[in-house]
Amino acid sequence: MTTTNGSEIVEGQLRECYGRVVYTHKTHEKCADLLLDRHKLIKLLQVILSALVTGGILATLSEIWGTVATVVSAILSTALLALNAYTKDYDLGEIAQKHRQASADIWLLREKYLNLLTDLRAGNASVEKVCNARDGLLSELHAVYAGAPSTNYKAYKKAQEALKSLEDMTLSDKEIDAFLPKELKRTC
Repeated sequence: MTTTNGSEIVEGQLRECYGRVVYTHKTHEKCADLLLDRHKLIKLLQVILSALVTGGILATLSEIWGTVATVVSAILSTALLALNAYTKDYDLGEIAQKHRQASADIWLLREKYLNLLTDLRAGNASVEKVCNARDGLLSELHAVYAGAPSTNYKAYKKAQEALKSLEDMTLSDKEIDAFLPKELKRTC
């Protein structure tokens, strides 16, 4: 049986928290993206339906297309009414912005967890100090989660794909070196 010291136990817990925060951050980003895409589509549909209804109403003035245009306009107008009623109480743009804000808040906490892990591994902070900071982060995280909108399964799957398959959070030494001055580069 392998003996584990307190530092390794705390590090294990911090790693678990860090992983969950990474996923939550990415899921809120993806949820915002999905909602904004839906928002743009609905706005486009509203414009198209409005144009078609207006064209249909103008066509009712014609003797040839009058009856057909009236029926088509009534159907399109009903669809537009339904779409407007949906967007009246459900502002996708506002909800997407709340997901963006939650993502930004969670990003900061994600970086704080990473700093704690780094300090613990480097020996720059005692286990007790790290535990106190961890407990503070838990309270901060709870406050963010309490004010954040709920995510959905589709956003989680997109986040999972981005993190696992597309390696969204992963940079090679060469990629990082491109951002750094010569003195801080690891590769030539």
